[in-house]
Amino acid sequence: MVYIVMGVSGCGKTTIGKMLAEEKNLPFFDADDFHPEENVEKMRNGIPLNDDDRKPWLLNLSQKISEWNRSGGAVLACSALKESYRKLLISKSGQNQVQFIYLQGSKGLISKRMKIRTGHYMPAELLDSQFKDLEEPKIALTVSINSDPESITNEILNNLSENDE
Repeated sequence: MVYIVMGVSGCGKTTIGKMLAEEKNLPFFDADDFHPEENVEKMRNGIPLNDDDRKPWLLNLSQKISEWNRSGGAVLACSALKESYRKLLISKSGQNQVQFIYLQGSKGLISKRMKIRTGHYMPAELLDSQFKDLEEPKIALTVSINSDPESITNEILNNLSENDE
């Protein structure tokens, strides 16, 4: 099983994804690390990515998800903002091999968190474009980000244990 921790930039995908991977004893990957340099430069310069920018990246991730499933699973932090993106992500594995975990939070809370984080190329100014693109998933474990990372991770683990067996 590949667990995809998804949501807009700044919602805590990497933090929660790493904690979940540790608890599940699975490797952790950040989808941002698979972006081509052109995409990174656009975002660094405050230019939102469009669907054409994202498609090769999503298809590459789909192949990786298939590989990770064959090797025992993984946790992936990936925005996966649109339903069409999520369909591309599972296109080589199928829905039953992937569990989406949606980290849901308000624009105000996420904006505040983005303004204090360091070392990330995604500027807070692009948050509006992220919320504009967001299509909340119908098939996902949805978790509020209104508490601390440990509580969020525990809520995920408690809900996954009911579905994983």
